[in-house]
Amino acid sequence: MAKYRIGVDLGGTNIVVGVIDAENKIIARASRKTNAPRAAEGIFDDMADAISEAMDKAHISKEDVVSVGVGTPGSVNKEDELIEFANNLAFDNVPAYQMLRERTGFQKVYFDNDANCAALGEAVAGCGKGVKSFVMVTLGTGVGSGIIVNGKLVTGLNYAAGEMGHTVIVYNGIPCNCGRCGCWEKYSSATALIAQTKDALRANSDSLMWDLIDNDFNKVSGRTAFEAARRGDAAARAVVNQYVAYLACGISNIVNIFQPDMVCVGGGIGNEKENLLAPTRKILASERYSIHAKKQTELVAATLGNDAGVIGAALLDE
Repeated sequence: MAKYRIGVDLGGTNIVVGVIDAENKIIARASRKTNAPRAAEGIFDDMADAISEAMDKAHISKEDVVSVGVGTPGSVNKEDELIEFANNLAFDNVPAYQMLRERTGFQKVYFDNDANCAALGEAVAGCGKGVKSFVMVTLGTGVGSGIIVNGKLVTGLNYAAGEMGHTVIVYNGIPCNCGRCGCWEKYSSATALIAQTKDALRANSDSLMWDLIDNDFNKVSGRTAFEAARRGDAAARAVVNQYVAYLACGISNIVNIFQPDMVCVGGGIGNEKENLLAPTRKILASERYSIHAKKQTELVAATLGNDAGVIGAALLDE
């Protein structure tokens, strides 16, 4: 009898559920709005409803399901079975395992950080398939990352390892909500790129970027500078070049620390793919310590998109 796994991507905006088959393909989906911040009980009620809907769409019963895995923002204490802290969900020591078991009847439930789940998904079913050592970087609201060695997540003694976005690249730089200053995510996240684009707009009243946003600051996105740069706008090109330099700095740190077989870049800004990665590789080639080594870390774009977190969550029991 075929067996399936269920993966859940618990985000600040949406709860996305997928039923995963033996080939690590999503065969059915369901979603709910997270509507955070609100009580964890309500969020887990909706998660259970979405799991049930996805199972119905897949025409499977509980007996067909091996396990349920959930990728969540924040930190997970696997020993005490808690989501210890997730600021954008307003979660503080939430007994997540117990709450999911009670609502679904499944006993084999697993939780991990959402960036770790995305990394696991890409490593097993995406661009990192067959790769021994792998680091994924996601460029979204923050800079997330996950580390895979020999098919296993590197989580550290307290399950909080892999927070490369909170390594400092500018000493005493921009304050970060983690409490440090100059964190990589304050320079290389989509949020940071939007702020950098707005600074350039203020300083360049004749930039093409103004046309792209219809003179409305609220329409600035992570795509604005890249699109204007492609059209030859000098101010936008300067924004992109500076952003790429920040990104390359952080990726060079990853390479120097881990020397992984592959670094994969995903998230919203990662959708720029070679427009982003080609210039990043040029800087990386001169900044990595292993400049003369015959073997070098491969820098690639993610391939699974938003499915990476769902697939990775489903694989947490392996």
